Amino acid sequence: MSDVLTFSREFVRSPWTTASPWPTSTAACDVALAPLPDHGDPVVLELGAGAGATSAVVQRRLGGRGRHLAVEVNPRLAAVLAARFPAVEVLRDDAVDALAGLAARGERVDLVVSTLPLSLAEDRGFLAAAGALLTPTGALTQVQHSWARLLPWARAAERALHEAFEEVVVSRTIWRNAPPATVTLARRPRR
Repeated sequence: MSDVLTFSREFVRSPWTTASPWPTSTAACDVALAPLPDHGDPVVLELGAGAGATSAVVQRRLGGRGRHLAVEVNPRLAAVLAARFPAVEVLRDDAVDALAGLAARGERVDLVVSTLPLSLAEDRGFLAAAGALLTPTGALTQVQHSWARLLPWARAAERALHEAFEEVVVSRTIWRNAPPATVTLARRPRR
């Protein structure tokens, strides 16, 4: 079954845990993965992996090098993801719990790619946990629907990002995403 059908079906079943009826576009994924190093063995942590639209782009960009961890809370989507991408370490867990578990194991990542609802970024505990996992040159990218940036909770989330990271940059609108999206890039977590 295609990513769109699988993802849309899960959105209808659980719109609160599946943030969108459509998977993230390749165009938005390319922007979100821009900070991924082209050399070495980078570690990528994907939050809200869904049926694997972003995972496919991550795997292509990694080209067999590095390590790719994907967090998905929905058991059906996690199963699809694990079957489709055997090289990806799929963690079926809530994002905050997964971040805590990875930190407890002493994991470090070069890039955290989140397609979770932007409202989670307002959670300072989430931001601190994500920032604690980053290597010194690491980055957090957050894909969100561009219209959502106008909502009060999204503005609060953006303020929280500015408080948690020294550098926060929002991309131009990515029109080739349904609905149009932006990507927020955050670097250098404040300790």
